[in-house]
Amino acid sequence: MIAFSPVAFTPELLSKYIALFSACFPGSDKFSLPYLRWLYCDNPAGSAIGFDAWDGDHLAGHYICVPAYASAEGVPIKTMLSLNTATHPAYQGKGLFTQLAERTYAAAAAAGIASVHGVANANSTPGFVRKLGFRLIEPLRASIGVGGLHTDYAQLTQDIGFVRVWSQDTLAWRCANPANRVRHRLHGNLVQFSARTQNSLLSAYAELPAGDIAMPDDAPIITPGARLFLGLIPDRARRFHFYADIPRRLRPSPLNFIYRSLVDNAAPLEKGNISLTFLDFDAY
Repeated sequence: MIAFSPVAFTPELLSKYIALFSACFPGSDKFSLPYLRWLYCDNPAGSAIGFDAWDGDHLAGHYICVPAYASAEGVPIKTMLSLNTATHPAYQGKGLFTQLAERTYAAAAAAGIASVHGVANANSTPGFVRKLGFRLIEPLRASIGVGGLHTDYAQLTQDIGFVRVWSQDTLAWRCANPANRVRHRLHGNLVQFSARTQNSLLSAYAELPAGDIAMPDDAPIITPGARLFLGLIPDRARRFHFYADIPRRLRPSPLNFIYRSLVDNAAPLEKGNISLTFLDFDAY
């Protein structure tokens, strides 16, 4: 008999989560105790929301979402990023993930969370859409280039459908990822962000207008010569002067932005009106 309970963050349970991830994703060294504490407990926007599936004392499944602040059609909302999911190999194919997810979304809605969003690969996207009521909004853009993105931020702030809203505190937390530190620096009226990728000659890159973000310069931003932009910028604001798109057929795992509203009468998101960078999800 499978029992479900909300996630908790005691040292014992965090260790059980790590053991489950090791069984589901052998060879990954990402899921360490410092990483889970950072991701699940230290987020200024709130602790992780999720559920566990138990067969007696055996952890059969685990799913969490990470709270975040955003703006949807100009309205400030509390949202959450769908992130860690794992079902022990002995319990796969029994529909545990769907049950874990629906319990998570019900708890989030009760806590005032307005939506859940995610970045899913081609294999997992159909399950989120068919079984969990997500909408596939659009594929992420992947571009390689040099220099800045030259985004028109005045255009980007006009009637944007969805954009994550970062503060100094939440950015400092995001940059402190123990699995892959994000470096940053002030460059003119922008804060530039960079992180390692699997390719040592390529760094993930993002920008935000400085505005009220008073972040001190970090160690020099990673600039191996080429930068990867992975995300979305509406056409009206995109000015990628020195970037070229990577064709989908050449990407190892094309990614899609997916979204589910948790409130009634929410305006539907539209393709071409989303702003997203690697800072907004867990690619790097």
